[in-house]
Amino acid sequence: MKLTAIIEREGNGYVSLCPEVDIASQGDSIEQARDNLREALELFFETASPEEIKHRLHNDVFVTHVEVAVG
Repeated sequence: MKLTAIIEREGNGYVSLCPEVDIASQGDSIEQARDNLREALELFFETASPEEIKHRLHNDVFVTHVEVAVG
């Protein structure tokens, strides 16, 4: 299954988020944050009931840029 991973710097590390199931993780590097998110997602799908997966899984997630006026 392919899911979205949004990774951003937070302090000295990185936070990763999968918006399809609203699961997050963190790491000291982008790669570590991504790998930790992958592990958290795999654990979720291994342990969650089919009902919970169906309830939390959002298939239509769009990531885009938005221009805004500042100042």
